[in-house]
Amino acid sequence: MPIQWYPGHMNSARRAIAEALPSKDVLLEVLDARMPAASANPVLTELRQDKPCLKILSKSDLADPDLTRAWVRHFESETSRGKVIAIALTRTRPAETRARVAEICKQLAPNRAASNKSVRAMVVGIPNVGKSTLINTLMERKVTKVGDEPAVTKGQQLVTLKNGMTLSDNPGILWPSMGGTATMRLALGGAIPDTVMDYESVALFAAEFFLSRYPTLLRAHFRLDPTLLSATEVLEGIGRKRGCLRSGGIVDMHKAGDILVHAFRAGTLGRISLEAPEDPRPAAESS
Repeated sequence: MPIQWYPGHMNSARRAIAEALPSKDVLLEVLDARMPAASANPVLTELRQDKPCLKILSKSDLADPDLTRAWVRHFESETSRGKVIAIALTRTRPAETRARVAEICKQLAPNRAASNKSVRAMVVGIPNVGKSTLINTLMERKVTKVGDEPAVTKGQQLVTLKNGMTLSDNPGILWPSMGGTATMRLALGGAIPDTVMDYESVALFAAEFFLSRYPTLLRAHFRLDPTLLSATEVLEGIGRKRGCLRSGGIVDMHKAGDILVHAFRAGTLGRISLEAPEDPRPAAESS
């Protein structure tokens, strides 16, 4: 499912990141713990070069905990330019988040810490991945707008924490050419506006994946008959269970798909991850 969605502010944000990054000590890259590879923007990887990086797996309370631990080990074992540390954060322990981020940033910028200078960090990531939520948590008050739709932040913002550390927040940016399985995961997770996605296609992708990796959670949540073995049958089953019917008893697949997609996003299906470190990544998705 090719996606054509690259607002003008994203191009401006890319240039702003490239210009400001050399003056920063640490890059804080926020990733979606449910899909860390799909939510890792290759443009940001290119811009980072050898800058020390803290990879923050957000929304980990929604992700499969075993796979989240595997992803943390994977990122820290990768050979890359510049030191990388990875951590998983939840939205329910803000004090722990503040302490861990501050401590790790000092580790990644030892020269600044040794000279008693404040660490200068930049927060980056794709849309709707949790950057603004992270900054509000670190600031202990709401300083940036938060929403459940992508592209909430439109311009660069600079804030100073109580410990003196400075954070620059930037709009979430995607990359101009998108397609393949990773894009379906991004659409399912909400990184791409619902207005530009084909709900039925994304929902069929989700149903097929959940049948393969999390069949018990899927069937238990919607009380589905275990004889429903295909993605289409699952969507039809959800539609009948939830009353998504048109005249003549025909299932409205769009409405059924909407229910499945939002159940995943809200975490009501259970703790689900859309990819594992060992999953193959097609060449088109890694460039």
